[in-house]
Amino acid sequence: MQTPFAVLAIRTEEDWLTGIDYLPLETPLLAPQNVLAKEVCKQLEAYLITPDFVFDLSLHISGTVHQRRVWQAIQAIPSGKTCSYAEIAAQLHSAPRAVGGACGANKIPIIIPCHRVISKNGGLGGFMNASKGFPLDIKRWLLHHEHP
Repeated sequence: MQTPFAVLAIRTEEDWLTGIDYLPLETPLLAPQNVLAKEVCKQLEAYLITPDFVFDLSLHISGTVHQRRVWQAIQAIPSGKTCSYAEIAAQLHSAPRAVGGACGANKIPIIIPCHRVISKNGGLGGFMNASKGFPLDIKRWLLHHEHP
């Protein structure tokens, strides 16, 4: 799926969304391969129009207990808001670095909006296990989209 910031590769298994990957803008597009992939694209398009769109998708989230707790906390951050790694860590009795690790392991970005997690001082923090380059450009775009 083409977006202003990347081509999104949608991964599904049976009736579950299992992943969304950010690919370079010049990546050739493929049509959705099943009904669920079409629905994911439809909901992502709605989000691109209306940043506070609420996704309604069945997610298959595999990860450690800690990662799943972090992802659940991230899903509670409303569009247009941010939360720091430290705030989530305090809420979960964890450490900011562990929260960052869970964010980096998120296989379903945008739906699990790890872009809304920033550093304590208000800086961007990392994104997709990177601290510069293309990933942070995506994070900036998503945050700007939600905070016009």
